[in-house]
This record gives sequence, structure tokens and C-alpha cells, in this order.
Amino acid sequence: MRGLQAEGGALVWQEQAAETLQPGQVRVKVMAAGLNRADLLQKAGMYPPPAGVTSVLGLECAGQVVEVAEGTRWKVGDRVCALLAGGGMADEVVVDERHLLTVPANLDWAEAAAIPEVFSTAWLNIFELANARPGEKVLIHAGASGVGTAAIQLCKAQGNPCWVTVGSQEKLDACIKLGAEGGVLRQGGIAALADQGPFDVVLDPVGANYAADHLDLLAVDGRWVLIGLMGGREATLDLGKMLVKRARLIGSTLRTRDAGFKATLLADMEQRLMPLFAKGDLHPLVAKTFAFEDAEAAFAELASDKIVGKVILLREA
Repeated sequence: MRGLQAEGGALVWQEQAAETLQPGQVRVKVMAAGLNRADLLQKAGMYPPPAGVTSVLGLECAGQVVEVAEGTRWKVGDRVCALLAGGGMADEVVVDERHLLTVPANLDWAEAAAIPEVFSTAWLNIFELANARPGEKVLIHAGASGVGTAAIQLCKAQGNPCWVTVGSQEKLDACIKLGAEGGVLRQGGIAALADQGPFDVVLDPVGANYAADHLDLLAVDGRWVLIGLMGGREATLDLGKMLVKRARLIGSTLRTRDAGFKATLLADMEQRLMPLFAKGDLHPLVAKTFAFEDAEAAFAELASDKIVGKVILLREA
């Protein structure tokens, strides 16, 4: 089978032997795969896969079950989407059965592939680690991204007013349409959000550039969840403000979590979120789709930072 890998900053399809199923695993024919910032970083040689994980790109995919190991709950023909540490941009992928979700009948393959990574990231960090309670205010940076658009919808569904930072008025308008209360353009700095705060939870993929301002924007007992470093890794913080506000800074990554952690997270999502997708209360936002053979163009589209939502690689049926 073929898998998409990064070599010297370029994307290359490599032939490789199909994996043998182990107990508790499922083989999925990949019909669509979502692109994420992590894929851009891996392509650039800046984010190697965890030890023991395939070098094939792709942290999420959707497809059809074609083989199951004995004792799994899935059957051949099931429509599923998968959360992965790698390997989604391939003809097929072998997955821990606990890392699959049933695709609701109202979603197509591209929409299904836009669920696992971004909705699990948003759910984990805002509602599990930060424990956002109904009515608490949430600040979401990069609000028009895949994670951002997922987070806005989850906040709306859970009764949490949210605000965003984005790079253009067009993106801000799109976020408000999704359910955000408002926001600011990042070019003007995030201190302009002071009138909308203080915020109980901050979802931050930026890091250093915004760090000092967060201490002014956070509410007492506020939770600041750091999930990325797009704005740098070194910052100076006034620890006195953190102390007085009883603020919590939580570092969080998902890709390197162990299989059991991910299984528990997806089981919670299956119970609490998937019914909302089936009813249309949540909807994965697909910005553009590209054929698998046009992966370079898809990566360029994501890197351009002009889209709202997700870029998806889609296989012809």
C-alpha cells in the first residue's frame, strides 16, 4: 500500500508493506484525511513522529472498515473516522479499535475526516483539562483554524460564550456566524479584548507573543491552556499576577498521549458529541478538498493561512 511521507521538505508517495492486524486492531480503507498544522511541521522537518509511530503523515482520517481482528466491536463495511498519531494519508491504516468513531449518516467522507483531531483537541483542552463550566467565558486564539472552528461550536453547544483572535475581518465574521460573541484582529494585539473579559479559559496555540497579555485578560481562577507555539516559545511572565489570580497554565499535547488516554477521550466524545453531529448541532467545517494526488497543493493551501476550517484530502470513490 502507498503512504504519503515527507522527504527533504517535499511530499513523496512511498510503497510499503501492509501491516498485519494484531488483537484489538482494525484495518480501514482511507477515503479522506484531514490536514493539520502538525503535518506542515512534519513536512518541514520540525515535528518528527513519536517513537514507534509511522513516518506516514496524517493525524486523522475517515474510511471504511475492511478487516477486523477477533474480538473487536467493529465489522467490515462500517463507516468510521480515526484519531491517529500518524499514518492517515495512505491507502489504508491499521488502527486501535478504541480510536475509531462511527460516522453519522448525515456526514460525507470529507466532513468525517474533519472531526477526530480538531474536535478531540478542543474538547480535551477546554472541557476536560480546563473544565469549562456553563456560562464561563472562553478565549480562542486562531479562531478560524480547524481547532478554532471546532472550539467555537463546542462552546456554543455547552453554553460558554466565546471570543476569538483571527487574522482578518472575513475570518472574524465567519467565527461570529459560527457562534463566537466577537473578537479582535491579531495585528492589533490581544489587549483590545480587555473590555470583553476577563476570561475563565484561554485556548492558546500561539505561545510567547501573547503570554504577558494573558495574565491581564484571565479571570481569577482562570485556566490558560497552551497547545502550540506558533508565536514562539520564550516569554517573560509576571508571576505575581499569576499568584494573585490563582491562574493555572496548562501545557497540553495530544499526539504523544498513550493509547489508553486517547481511548477514554474518544469514548467520552462518542457518548457526548457524536449525537450532536448526528442531529446537526455540531458540523465539521470543511474549507477545501483536494485529491490525494494534489497533496502539495493542499499543504500549500493550509500554509497560506487564508482558509476558515479544514483542508481535506479526498479519495475518489
